[in-house]
Amino acid sequence: MIEASLWQRIWLRVLEITPQLSKATYETILMVIIALSIAAVIGIPLGVLLVITRPGHILEKKWFYKIANMLINMIRAIPFIILLFAIMPFTRMIVGTTIQLKGAIVPLVVFTAPFIARVTESALLEVNKGIIEAFLAMGASPWQIITKVLLKETRPTMILGMTISAISLIGASAMAGVVGGGGLGDLAIRYGYQRYEGDVMLLTLIVLIIMVQGIQTVGNSIAKRLKK
Repeated sequence: MIEASLWQRIWLRVLEITPQLSKATYETILMVIIALSIAAVIGIPLGVLLVITRPGHILEKKWFYKIANMLINMIRAIPFIILLFAIMPFTRMIVGTTIQLKGAIVPLVVFTAPFIARVTESALLEVNKGIIEAFLAMGASPWQIITKVLLKETRPTMILGMTISAISLIGASAMAGVVGGGGLGDLAIRYGYQRYEGDVMLLTLIVLIIMVQGIQTVGNSIAKRLKK
């Protein structure tokens, strides 16, 4: 009877916080999708430019490569929690607020885009230079080299890189809860930490683990299919 009563209380507590948990989960998923999409639009082309403008490549531009490489290193050296506060004026200028979902998107994009650029750069550098030289000998344009060789040959690696980026975003979005960024991090801080409600913290962690595991599984599956 005591054990049954305990499980009943646990179940009732779960039902009680389900609305807040569902809303926070939805906000986190939305944050990750929006931020990852924008960061990919910025990061993938930047990663391509880092490769093709480096010394000895098809569109060598040493000055651009050095500047872009330095800026990416500078941003990546800043921990997200510091970046979150450091660019608050910029965030407010772009979206008009530094809190809730909109306020979290800008720092998440700034944090993730350089990471995606590095992932893209690493993937493209794995392409055999002999293939590039063969296409150049056949008269292929730089655009054809980029689309038909570099991006096509590295699709599985790029998918795995985007998977890692999405998982990194989940962790960063949780930290955005420190400034009221919404999502699971905000829920964990407001209820689990500030109100000492350990059950909320535990359920938040379970949901985050499930999300990470799900994204990794899907990413691995897509990359495996592309390799075939």
